[in-house]
Amino acid sequence: MKELTIDATVENIEKVTEFVDQQLEKFGCPLRAQTQINIAIDELFGNIAHYAYGQGVGPATVQVEVIEEPLSVVITFIDHGVPYNPLDTDDPDISLSAEKREIGGLGIYIVKKSMDSIHYEYHNGRNILTIKKNI
Repeated sequence: MKELTIDATVENIEKVTEFVDQQLEKFGCPLRAQTQINIAIDELFGNIAHYAYGQGVGPATVQVEVIEEPLSVVITFIDHGVPYNPLDTDDPDISLSAEKREIGGLGIYIVKKSMDSIHYEYHNGRNILTIKKNI
């Protein structure tokens, strides 16, 4: 397992994406799966950057593990911010037009639909969100 601890800022989303992509490239991850993973990173790390520490900045750890049988990637996001389970939010009504839809929730909805599993827990003062994508 590889691990990166970095300040949870929007500016660091690109560094987190590069870190994960380096691991995926070692296993020949297909472009479609890599794109879906990158979108998930953007959404999940972006949410940590925007909301976990209020107006301040705190650390976030990203762990990447590639499992070979069956080939899949497990990415865990850990922060010490305010407890927040994004899986508790209602899915947006995607049958409505963008103008009629309420703001928020679409990003996590996309993550839930594009990943093979997603799990959240709050443990020892840490938000721990894990996604898994079969490759």
